[in-house]
Amino acid sequence: MKKWLSVFGILAFFGLGFAQTLTLWTTEEQPKRMEVQRQIAERFKAMTGITVKIVPVTENQLAERITAAFAAGQLPDLVFHPVDYTVGWAAEGILDTEAATEVVSELGASTFAQGALALASYRGNYTAVPTDGWTQLLLYRRDLIKAKSLSEPKTFASILAAIEALHNPPAMYGFVAATDPSQVYFQQVFEHIALANGVRLVDEAGNITLNTPQMVETLRFYKKLAQASPPGNLYWKQSRELYMAGKAAQIIWSPFILDELAGLRDSVPVTAFNDPTTDALAGETGFVARLIGPNNPKGASYAQISYIGITADADVAAAKKFVKFLLTDAYLDWLSMAPEGKFPVRRGTMSEPTRFIDGWSKLKIGVDRKRPLGEIYPPEVVKKILAGLEVADRWGFSRGYGELVAKVYGEKVIPKIVRRYLDGELTAEAAAAEMQRAVEALK
Repeated sequence: MKKWLSVFGILAFFGLGFAQTLTLWTTEEQPKRMEVQRQIAERFKAMTGITVKIVPVTENQLAERITAAFAAGQLPDLVFHPVDYTVGWAAEGILDTEAATEVVSELGASTFAQGALALASYRGNYTAVPTDGWTQLLLYRRDLIKAKSLSEPKTFASILAAIEALHNPPAMYGFVAATDPSQVYFQQVFEHIALANGVRLVDEAGNITLNTPQMVETLRFYKKLAQASPPGNLYWKQSRELYMAGKAAQIIWSPFILDELAGLRDSVPVTAFNDPTTDALAGETGFVARLIGPNNPKGASYAQISYIGITADADVAAAKKFVKFLLTDAYLDWLSMAPEGKFPVRRGTMSEPTRFIDGWSKLKIGVDRKRPLGEIYPPEVVKKILAGLEVADRWGFSRGYGELVAKVYGEKVIPKIVRRYLDGELTAEAAAAEMQRAVEALK
């Protein structure tokens, strides 16, 4: 394809009028988001003369379609994709890592959240250019913590101290942990806490590393969280409901709760106060993105990062121009599709280091009512919400074991074993050993 494009370029030079066209596959396929992307493409065409064809692809079909297109030599020029695929595709030769690295370098690597870049590192290059993402957040009742003169619950010890001071069921639960092994939410919450304590799925040699003292310590900590939670199988629904009702002191949730805390979604009312549309709960909520375990003083945060990759069949020069345009002139438009779930992984430019953070905080969030995010959450809170992107992490992806992670999530082996431990069927040591055997069997 590159050979033919070079021929087209020569013909165009002699006035034969071949126009450049890029194809972008995107999983942002909802109608309103497609319209935003088409408008970005139109702006880019007006500036450069290069047409960008936006092709929606359902996310659960993306890997299959990319593999088929690669085999046929018909890859799109650009592909928007989650962290799940990016290192694996680079290893297979689907992504042009040199082109992506050049874009990051030209935009300025220091302008990106370092955790997002780290997850895309591959053999000295970047697999793709990070566009946006989110990290898990520990939400806590800041007013209650302050009233008890407690420290911010950002470490295992301070979380347990908050539980000790505030747990008073059924009026108030010190924590609402995930305990339903049928829910992916359980895996996400547990992984978030395990990462914070330095637990990794695999080491640099590809060995499974779950049967470790760090995992045993994490399991014992998680049991204390579960003991401070209501009985039964709990997942995201109960944790959100109890927190919105003012009956939970601490929960772990994705940032998609940000608009709900402010009373902007009628289907999820704030029931802790008389007015279900009040933003009082948002004002009384503190956020921790960088969770710190005893064995990981740097801390970590479970993250879902998205990337735009330049493929091996791309018109590289044109594709690079579009990615740089998207991450600069069109970046706030891109983030506006869902500000509460599209954190700016590019903070700003070299000359304006906070340009995109500042712009993102002015974007409106909400469903039934909309308000600028920065009108609800002050700058210091916005900074805390974004802090997790600097230490963003996921089990296995940075090592190229995305396929194994998919199996772990699909089989739900970790939640099932953790639940048996919580029920007293296993010791912490036995649970860690069983996790090791179960994941090795999936490898």
